[in-house]
Amino acid sequence: MLAESWLQSLVTAIAVIASSLPGTTAPEPAAQPEPTTAVVKTWVGSWGVSMTQASPSGLSATGVSNMTIRQVAHLSIGGSSIRVRLSNRFGTRPLVVGRVTVAPRKDSAAGTPNVELLRIVPVTFRGKPGVTIPAGADFVSDQIDVPVAEDSDVVISTYFPRATGPLTQHPAGYASAFMARGNQSGAGGAPYRKIPGMARFVVEGVDVRSDAVGSVVMFGDSITDGASSPVDRNQRYPDQLADLLLLQGFGTLNAGIGGNRLLSNGGVSGEAGLARFERDVIRRPGVKGVLILEGINDIRATRGSISATQLINAHRKLIARAHAAGLKAYGATLTPYWATSHYTVGGEIARQALNQWIRTSGEYDGFVDFEHAVRDPKQPLRLLPAYDSGDHLHPNAKGFTAMARAVDLLMLTSD
Repeated sequence: MLAESWLQSLVTAIAVIASSLPGTTAPEPAAQPEPTTAVVKTWVGSWGVSMTQASPSGLSATGVSNMTIRQVAHLSIGGSSIRVRLSNRFGTRPLVVGRVTVAPRKDSAAGTPNVELLRIVPVTFRGKPGVTIPAGADFVSDQIDVPVAEDSDVVISTYFPRATGPLTQHPAGYASAFMARGNQSGAGGAPYRKIPGMARFVVEGVDVRSDAVGSVVMFGDSITDGASSPVDRNQRYPDQLADLLLLQGFGTLNAGIGGNRLLSNGGVSGEAGLARFERDVIRRPGVKGVLILEGINDIRATRGSISATQLINAHRKLIARAHAAGLKAYGATLTPYWATSHYTVGGEIARQALNQWIRTSGEYDGFVDFEHAVRDPKQPLRLLPAYDSGDHLHPNAKGFTAMARAVDLLMLTSD
């Protein structure tokens, strides 16, 4: 111990003497590494639709064989890589998917099948180029190591080599889809022709690997789905809200289905809200909260015979399921429907009672007053004419803007 102490003293003395000599400087202390904070990236839903059974007629009813279907997904948040979600939930036989590719949409090519040819990337499923999805099942692709930007379009081309039978679909995607004979998953737009209507087929979601905080699901019926919205313009209220939520680091998922009801299954209008909530909200990756706008179709379909108590109890079940999954649940007041074909005084009473409960009960984690945002101040039972698409039920693009602006972004993105 004495030797070690003496040696250490000698070393120190030599250093002091050396630092005092001309032309020398004291040695700099060793640089300490800067503390680093790792950026954690997780899977977050960036785009999605809610799926239903096939329609009675059209492409979803007949299915396809030896065909490629090309569809566009308008992403909310971006990420360093992506994966694609496919669904055969309402199919009647195993669905054989031969090949899938993704590519950025060609600039200024909205509403066309054109893609950036040199940036087409193949998609794999457990390392293979194709997959067979059992009837009633969904499937998620492998990670695709291609970066995508926020608020951008990804074009997904899916080749079906053999007869599919009825296709699981989203009936009203308010976006164009295209079809070409044979495997055209790696082709440009020339072989493709527009599919009549605006349905989406099999592709139900795109997840991104991102450091975003998470996503918020907009859960509802045709108003959330975007009825009357211009096709290929991304002007539905969830689209416009997505642009605002990006500023808070959140993505947006649209889980609206035209004609959807809380308490009853509706075929192409989807399973009842209570039945599909688990799949369309809770199972989506990275979801932090859900905004629920549901009930007007229950009121209209029953000609107002449904009670506010029944509707409130259904909303309570959705709140409980969200909270059990660790999600925030936000309620949205039902918008006016006066002068529609199914308007009744009893239905109006139920709507007003449900809205009052959403505003005052405190059972939701917060609420958005869509009724106040779009109603006519002079005649509060109806939509403001400037926001009316013409059917007195669905807002137009300006009405959707008013809805998006009515949302408290800090409420939706709070911890």
